[in-house]
Amino acid sequence: MPTENISFKKTGYFSSLICDYLDEKSSLHPFYNRYPKLENFKGQIEEKQKSFSIDSRNVLVTALKKQYQHIDASQLTLDHIENLKKDNTFTITTGHQLNIFTGPLYFLYKIISTINLAKELKQAYPEYNFVPVYWMATEDHDFDEINYFNFKGKKVQWNRASNGAVGELSTDGLDEVFELFSKDLGVGENADALRDLFSEAYLKHNNLADATRFLTNAIFKAYGLVIIDANTAELKKEFVPYIKDELLKETSFKAVSETSNKINELPENYKIQVNPREINLFYLKENLRERIVFEEGIYGVVDTDITWTKETILKEVDSNPERFSPNVIMRPLYQEVILPNLCYIGGGGELAYWFQLKDFFNKVDIPFPVLLLRNSVLIQSKKQQQKLQKLHISNEDIFLKRDAFVNKKVREISNIDIDFSSQKNHLKQQFEDLYKLAEQTDKSFLGAVKAQEVKQLKGLDNLEKRLSKAQKRKLSDQVSRMIDIQNELFPNQSLQERNTSFSEFYLEYGTELISELIKHLDPLKSEFIILTL
Repeated sequence: MPTENISFKKTGYFSSLICDYLDEKSSLHPFYNRYPKLENFKGQIEEKQKSFSIDSRNVLVTALKKQYQHIDASQLTLDHIENLKKDNTFTITTGHQLNIFTGPLYFLYKIISTINLAKELKQAYPEYNFVPVYWMATEDHDFDEINYFNFKGKKVQWNRASNGAVGELSTDGLDEVFELFSKDLGVGENADALRDLFSEAYLKHNNLADATRFLTNAIFKAYGLVIIDANTAELKKEFVPYIKDELLKETSFKAVSETSNKINELPENYKIQVNPREINLFYLKENLRERIVFEEGIYGVVDTDITWTKETILKEVDSNPERFSPNVIMRPLYQEVILPNLCYIGGGGELAYWFQLKDFFNKVDIPFPVLLLRNSVLIQSKKQQQKLQKLHISNEDIFLKRDAFVNKKVREISNIDIDFSSQKNHLKQQFEDLYKLAEQTDKSFLGAVKAQEVKQLKGLDNLEKRLSKAQKRKLSDQVSRMIDIQNELFPNQSLQERNTSFSEFYLEYGTELISELIKHLDPLKSEFIILTL
């Protein structure tokens, strides 16, 4: 299956911050530890090996074995879990929300990037073991972000009330979603496989965390993926010192605010991704996940009557650490405290907020992981590839925003030149002469000359637009075919991977979809992949 590549910068879909990171721009060096190159992982290994204890490994393995008790895991996955007891074993981690039926395609790309990097590191450093880990965001509470997936242009949605952590949500009501989805799948072997996958995951498990674990394991177990739900008392106990530090000293707020100010002061005008609160923890109980605040000497939970003194909240942390849930600022630290992790793989938005955390990690003396932008992919069929070639649409063309795309292609295929740049430059030169003449005769005419220049340039702009519209009408059939193919590949004029569900491609390609992605995604090759299936 052929692949082509385009730089992330040329796609136009990635922020200047991420593009500059990929270019290793020097102004960003203070905000990360090591750049993701094979040779840089040696230092990361040595740093993490010194800081991660055998006791922490044993706690992790015990928790994972408990979570895998009722999972049909592959021997490779079980071996990976067992190896985590050894001090020469490290994790490569990605995390994601518990989207229904995986949500958009990039869920797959995150995990496959993680699997492939672990394999590549094993080849480069055979004396160590590398375990790909998917961190389930079971403590998240943004139900509206995960309760649907898109299939063939339709929104398949799970409608229900939601409170508290989504991992604990009952799967009640997903039988109705299954019935509707099943009808849209049609008939065939791949359709039946998708039905089985959905029903086994969501109709035979009682909560969203268990359902997501089953689903993800079913898709990736052959590749040794280890899935972790960190919302457990034994793992939270490892995090107790950092929870207490957060409550008493507001360390993350101070450190992240300081780093954010440094980023704001950079001349590149990067956008700050997250803003820390004084306390970056939630309180978690059944049907409840609300912020902890400290006001007038009392700790409390927002929108509840739950309160503590300093002494009683510290006792609560010791007694029930599982009730303290890290927010977006603290979650990365929790991950790095309980995993022997070397690298976090995420999307552009995720990496942007990780950059804000470097000083915080330094303050609490936890090694900052290597940050790697996940693979991005545009999947096209052979038929679509042939259409693009026939219409002379290049890889760079297809990523253009709609108006720019149409205007560029109309100019290319038109038999007349609708670019008035040379006429505008000629006009500007004529007015330069008029300005000189006015200077020499009567300077009061300078304003009149300027007004006339603006008027005539505006006239050329309007004429250019009218001719372009006329030419588009004349070439309407070709323009329509170009828009149609771009709509197919960029649904809702956005990246395919952010909209389309894996089920749409699995329906056509079956198990070949995953195996081809595994074969072609290279996590350390920082380019956008165009894959023809």
